[in-house]
Amino acid sequence: MPPSQVTPSIRFHGLDTLRTLAIVVVMLYHLDMQELLPSVMHPIAKIGWVGVDLFFVLSGFLIGSQLLKPYLTGRQPSFSDFYMRRAYRILPAFFVVLLLYLIMPLWREAPGPYAGWQYASFTWNLLLLGYPEHRAFSHIWSLCVEEHFYLFFPLLLVLLRRKPSSRKTASVLLFLVVGGIGLRAWLLHSVIRSAGDQQALMMMKYIYYPTYSRLDGLVMGVSLAIVRTFKTHWWACFTKHSEILAILGLACVLGALQLCGFDYPAPDLPLSILFAFPALACGFGLLVSAAVCEKGFLRTRVPGASTIAALAFSLYLTHKSVAHATHLLLPALTAQAGWRSFAVYVVTCLGGASLLYFGVERPFISFRARCGLRKAATGVDREVHLDPAI
Repeated sequence: MPPSQVTPSIRFHGLDTLRTLAIVVVMLYHLDMQELLPSVMHPIAKIGWVGVDLFFVLSGFLIGSQLLKPYLTGRQPSFSDFYMRRAYRILPAFFVVLLLYLIMPLWREAPGPYAGWQYASFTWNLLLLGYPEHRAFSHIWSLCVEEHFYLFFPLLLVLLRRKPSSRKTASVLLFLVVGGIGLRAWLLHSVIRSAGDQQALMMMKYIYYPTYSRLDGLVMGVSLAIVRTFKTHWWACFTKHSEILAILGLACVLGALQLCGFDYPAPDLPLSILFAFPALACGFGLLVSAAVCEKGFLRTRVPGASTIAALAFSLYLTHKSVAHATHLLLPALTAQAGWRSFAVYVVTCLGGASLLYFGVERPFISFRARCGLRKAATGVDREVHLDPAI
């Protein structure tokens, strides 16, 4: 690539901040479900599930930018390299944690997990039995969604790049969002409503967890990546005022939470099932856009955010188990859900994540670089120094 076309290395601190925010609220949500938090934190913790939707938008934006960038110089992205990079990035740490779940009962924050092959094949969120929320490693559903996205988005990209047009691309993306709303409406009317006192369980099984009904955030992220890559004039106009984008983004997120009654999406709030996910996608898409603006308060570096962002995947994999084991092994410090016990959980969760990151994640990322796979990553992946894994 000629020097004039090389993208300068830029750190978008706003994306670190958003990634940190996402993992923190997800952790609070799960710790609250395990009744390990002070009661004063409950109002914030009970809406922490939205952190996953923020992760989806970030992944769609970062992965989309990574795969689209080569087209600007007339090249094709190497899908084989892309899949190998994803494998090195995600699978080692994931399989270490999965092994702990399978062989160490103390590691399980809930009764025994499903069959190992359901986790290893990333089909857990599509083949749910019983009460998934009451089984160990249930949070793996969102990584399953991510893995399906990594697998199928490059294939969709190939189709879209055959006789490419803005109209065709916009139509496909709009179809995925509108189709998701229609599918959730059909499932709510035909399956959930007829489930009696099992409506909440059926909602989780058929709407909340499956990939086919949770594409809104990923589609939003990919849409932003397309505009930023190919419609630079549009992007420049769109991101001219980052503060306005951030305010609108927060308003959309609050609107989505209002639909849910500032709680979880529920069958008795049908608008939350239908429209909360696309509203969250819009809100977080606006915040991501504000975070990569040339100017704006989200570009300010938040102390510690880059460290937490780097640990986010390891924290995601381990926090429920580490907190559970801490509660069992240190009863004198964690017997009562208070600020002292919360501080203990913070320290142990960060410690467990650090062990996984420096012992497994980091070595395989370095090995990936030595194999020459890292050089295939271009564009925003290099600019933000942020490798997307939920």
